Amino acid sequence: MTAEQKTAIEQEIEKLRNSLTGDMFQDMDTRDRIHNLEMQLKGVKPMDSHFDCIGCGS
Repeated sequence: MTAEQKTAIEQEIEKLRNSLTGDMFQDMDTRDRIHNLEMQLKGVKPMDSHFDCIGCGS
C-alpha cells in the first residue's frame, strides 16, 4: 500500500467517524465500513479465511 492510499483510507475513516450519530442502529453500516477500512489499513483478514473482509461477513 502506498503512502497516498494509506492517507486516503485514514481520511475516509476520520470522515466516517465524524458522521457517527451515537445511535447504534443508525450507525451500524458506518461502523461496518470503518471496520473494513481499518482491516485494509492494518493488512489483516479474518482468521482461517482466504477472503479479505468477505470471510467474516462484514
